[in-house]
Amino acid sequence: MHAHPHDTTSPAVLDAIRRRPADRRRILFTGATLVTMDPALGTLDGADLLVEGDMIAAVGHGLDPGDAVTVDAGGTILAPGFVDTHRHAWQSPLRRIMPDVDDLGGYVTTTLAGYAPVYRPQDMHTGTRLAALSALDSGITTLLDFSHNSRTPEHSDAAIEGLASTGIRGVHASMGPHFGTWNRHWPGDLTRIRDRYFRSDDQLLTLRLAALATDEIAGPDLAYGPELARTATDLGIGVSVDAVFGDASSKAVLHWAEHGLLGPDVTLIHCTGLTAEAWRAMGENGTTVALAPTSDAQIGLETAIPAIDEALAAGIRPGLSIDVEVALAGDMFTQMRTLHAVQRMRAVNAAHGTGRAPSRITTRDVLDLATLQGARTNALADVTGSLTPGKKADLLVIRAEDLNNMPLNDPIGTVVLGSDARNISAVLVNGEPRKWDGHVLDVDLASLRDEVHASRDYVLDAATV
Repeated sequence: MHAHPHDTTSPAVLDAIRRRPADRRRILFTGATLVTMDPALGTLDGADLLVEGDMIAAVGHGLDPGDAVTVDAGGTILAPGFVDTHRHAWQSPLRRIMPDVDDLGGYVTTTLAGYAPVYRPQDMHTGTRLAALSALDSGITTLLDFSHNSRTPEHSDAAIEGLASTGIRGVHASMGPHFGTWNRHWPGDLTRIRDRYFRSDDQLLTLRLAALATDEIAGPDLAYGPELARTATDLGIGVSVDAVFGDASSKAVLHWAEHGLLGPDVTLIHCTGLTAEAWRAMGENGTTVALAPTSDAQIGLETAIPAIDEALAAGIRPGLSIDVEVALAGDMFTQMRTLHAVQRMRAVNAAHGTGRAPSRITTRDVLDLATLQGARTNALADVTGSLTPGKKADLLVIRAEDLNNMPLNDPIGTVVLGSDARNISAVLVNGEPRKWDGHVLDVDLASLRDEVHASRDYVLDAATV
């Protein structure tokens, strides 16, 4: 292990990197602890990682620098960027406005029926941009934006452009609003959106159709079923289904399975309080799952217990997600720690007094869920989620010898249980530095702050909450 941290990400090194055209860049990180999250590669101490253009070209010891810009990464951990599988990004200017919300009904009434209907396209842009920049700051390099407040095509465009403006690897999951007036352009407008913004398979942004599990909250038009499944198939895109919980969703899952509407291209979100039969159908069909550990526990969705044990029992390794910043933390460290603690508490509690050994997940498990499994859930496993040569260079440089991390003893434990955004020295997405020397790049914070405050003040003034 490295005992002495180095000046890994100085402005001079960034200048040297950015002087070269992006497609001809070569960056060599040397002497780091590589937490690759690739089962075949494992964790490498005192190792190097070579970035060429937008790709990870090689990992190993003593790599030849050639003409690469060399970054001395001693005393740091290199890890894959985190993958957020579900966040309602437009809500970020309303962060923690209801930190002690009591239940789903309270959230729905206040946020979706109260604040959402007054949003303008510029509010969508501001909120989505703020969420994505904050994600980058905390090490999330891929963000699925479950964008369910697009009241006009202009709202959709603003959300997509807000995501694109940050350089994050983004998934725009498009759904119509729950309540209030909107022009009913969805899902028909998805064809225009795809043709305008998602023409290439090799770009930072991808498109998904978003839906709800049942018609209980917002009526039948937003509920996943044969018609929306056909729309997604025709467009060649995946589906993300929110509000999957309880008996009604369990029945819906069995209906989807019976009609061939489940599969690896369908992600079911939350999945709290589902029946064993529903989980069996999901596992048998290779359905992906996005857990929202703090959302389930804090807001109290159905059983309020994140469904990690149920997912693993069904053979599903889920991704993790943030959900709603109106009430919750916005970083992946919180999700990992919450899930790690809650699952282990449940396991020990269930075994207590029985003589059975508890079946506990590990820090490696939750880091796998936050990286590689999140990428798989977002249909991006071949692109990101691990430090595998041939994948895109989405990675974090984490200072392992900062005050709160020193001394480095267990790299995965340090990432999951020790670190937070302040320890992330650098973030690369697609080989491009997005955070460097501890600061998010290419953003005027004072201007953004003014924009966020103006949007928040407008929404609070115009809403009927």
